[in-house]
Amino acid sequence: MTYWLPPDTLDFPCPDHAPAKAPLAAGGDLSPARLLRAYAAGIFPWYDEHSPILWWSPDPRMAMRPQDLCINRSLAKARRKNRFDVSFDTAFLAVMRACAAPRPGQTGTWIVPDMIAAYARLFQSGHAHSVEIWQDDILVGGLYGVALGAAFFGESMFSTVSYASKIAFVELALALDRWGYLLIDCQVPSAHMATLGARVMPRAEFLSQLREAVARSMAVGRWPQAAEDRP
Repeated sequence: MTYWLPPDTLDFPCPDHAPAKAPLAAGGDLSPARLLRAYAAGIFPWYDEHSPILWWSPDPRMAMRPQDLCINRSLAKARRKNRFDVSFDTAFLAVMRACAAPRPGQTGTWIVPDMIAAYARLFQSGHAHSVEIWQDDILVGGLYGVALGAAFFGESMFSTVSYASKIAFVELALALDRWGYLLIDCQVPSAHMATLGARVMPRAEFLSQLREAVARSMAVGRWPQAAEDRP
């Protein structure tokens, strides 16, 4: 049976023994406080416009340390061509809306309007961030997610030209490594993320690494355009 979150508390069920491939809980809201409580526990929302809010902590989990970034030969060549400009936190809503746009083979999106509004609030509070990839002043790729302690929780990415989303992730991982972040959560296993260095790990291992990462104190706020400038 699905556990429904009580309306008068932010507490979630313990994720250690959550279903491997089913929601941990349902209901609640997308308030900043609840979202940050969820991420700190290794839980994230994932649902569509036809269902209530569903909360997940899958097993296994895909994640990586920023220093484990893998840049293969073709990706390195694409970066060297320097066809793109990169920015941080300058077009958060545009990135979210691009990630929510219909994709080939999909009939809907989990990035519903309430989700966009919720993460916009997290962005305003300095907890959500975006990486933007531009070509001739046109947004052609990017990603967004949530930073908490020394962990970054990747939510979605998009690309309208080859390599744009991968280069966004490369720029993210390189910056996070310089800034002392310990963990990037990629949520569910995907071949796309595996090519960039992410690996599948048991949930127990992920939660152990996550607890260490979120316990570290890190600056909260907009990311600078010069990655090396962030303390």
